[in-house]
Amino acid sequence: MRIAQLTYSTKPRGGVVHTLALAEALATRGHEVEVWTLGRGDDTAFFRPVDPRVRVRVVPFPSLDGEGVGQRIERSIELMAAALDADADIVHAQDCISANAALRRGIPVVRTIHHLDTFTTPQLVACHDRAVIEPVARLCVSRAVSREVEQAYGVRPEVIANGVDAERFGGASEPSAAGARERWRTQLGDYVLALGGIEPRKGSIDLLDAFALVRDAHPDVRLVFGGGETLFDYREYRERFEARAVELGIHPTVLGPVDDDALPALVAAARVLAFVSTKEGFGLAAMEALAASTPVVARDLPVIREVFGDAVLYASTPAEIAARLDEVLRGAAQTDTAGGVALARAHTWDRAARAHEEFYAHVPQRTAR
Repeated sequence: MRIAQLTYSTKPRGGVVHTLALAEALATRGHEVEVWTLGRGDDTAFFRPVDPRVRVRVVPFPSLDGEGVGQRIERSIELMAAALDADADIVHAQDCISANAALRRGIPVVRTIHHLDTFTTPQLVACHDRAVIEPVARLCVSRAVSREVEQAYGVRPEVIANGVDAERFGGASEPSAAGARERWRTQLGDYVLALGGIEPRKGSIDLLDAFALVRDAHPDVRLVFGGGETLFDYREYRERFEARAVELGIHPTVLGPVDDDALPALVAAARVLAFVSTKEGFGLAAMEALAASTPVVARDLPVIREVFGDAVLYASTPAEIAARLDEVLRGAAQTDTAGGVALARAHTWDRAARAHEEFYAHVPQRTAR
């Protein structure tokens, strides 16, 4: 089968990680796979090497000074649509930008809806809604999000859960990787880790408030934020975050994007992963942490309950988040490390690829042109 996977960025966001891992798993299973993406700024390749069996097509997307979010979204769609000439049986978009690009070219497209967003920018609202309504087939990575889509749009996507590279993250917790973990601990000391950058959806300010409640009991523990690449302009939220940190007297360490090779050790060396997003589609970063035997404190959301069951500690408010963090840092938390590892290892990309094969075979309108 000839399969084109579409994504909007070369950066290590969850949907991009999903795109590459799925493409590689499908190629391993003998399919002819190419990945289309936008190369923002000077990017000419993805954040990590890609299996050479997968053809990578990077569409140049030069930066423009003074461009607003809506203009950037529209230009993203236009440039990808103009370049897109995928000769494939299935064209599968992993986000609303790439889905809109395919639709603008008149290409029947499959869409994975990782989660629903609420936007106010008109271009984003239109992009988001069209990319749910108009694809010929839809997927979600959890039942909870599929139900949300059905309630909001009257269509119910099928569900294929994410995979996770459990072997890579699990290896970071092995004795052979002690040196890599120690390098992070030498740099950061003991730390609570949050991944995904500083964004409203990641609950970053809630985590600041929670950390303020536990720092006196754990004065040697640092709050660390890793990751953070996005199309959207979160400067206002970042300013509120920084003002709140000053008000609380907290000095978080903000690493920004972390090299892909260094990420597993960063996760494995953390005392706990704080995964307090207000909205998620699956929770890939939390699953990677479980694979690395790192405890997870997660926001109590239906999707997290569905995917993780009893493998994580749940909290909703900053006070509850603080209480769960304190339990982990004191060594008093009841966590099933072995069960978490087993859960992560059960979510393989090969299993996900097999499920996608079956799904593609029943797409009502094949996308070959």
